[in-house]
Amino acid sequence: MDHHRKSFEDEVAAKEARKIKGRRGRARGIWFGLGMMGVIGWSVAVPALVGVLLGVWIDINYHGPISWTLTLLFVGLVIGCANAWYWIKKGQKEIEEDIMNE
Repeated sequence: MDHHRKSFEDEVAAKEARKIKGRRGRARGIWFGLGMMGVIGWSVAVPALVGVLLGVWIDINYHGPISWTLTLLFVGLVIGCANAWYWIKKGQKEIEEDIMNE
């Protein structure tokens, strides 16, 4: 009987510790989420804007049969999406490591 009581006490203590950690991590979670949204947004927007600016400069200075603005916009978006994918995976890995360290 004493073994069951000790097991029950350990289980309650573990649940309480997770609850306290969850409450502490909630504020961090909100800021972490907002920060990740900012990082992901900028990681897509910056390469796309650089592509557009470079494309406009090429189109103005070197006339050709294709639109470098659209081409480099597309390239910038692809690079930006790959960059965003990297940051999402990195954030997901950090969350999984936090869960595993409980």
